[in-house]
Amino acid sequence: MPATTYKITVRGTLSEHFAANFDGMRAEPAGSGTALVGDVIDQSQLYGLLNRLRDLGVELVRVERVAP
Repeated sequence: MPATTYKITVRGTLSEHFAANFDGMRAEPAGSGTALVGDVIDQSQLYGLLNRLRDLGVELVRVERVAP
């Protein structure tokens, strides 16, 4: 099954260094927040990313699938 690209937007500014801890996601500015964008192989990986953000106290704004 091919990977799907996701854009996970969080409140606040995250550095590229911080984003590197999220399975190859890259950080992009997104208004007053930061978007972590990258390929996700399956739901298990997606939930792992979201759980890691929660554990770090990062406020989730939006999760969206990016069209190919």
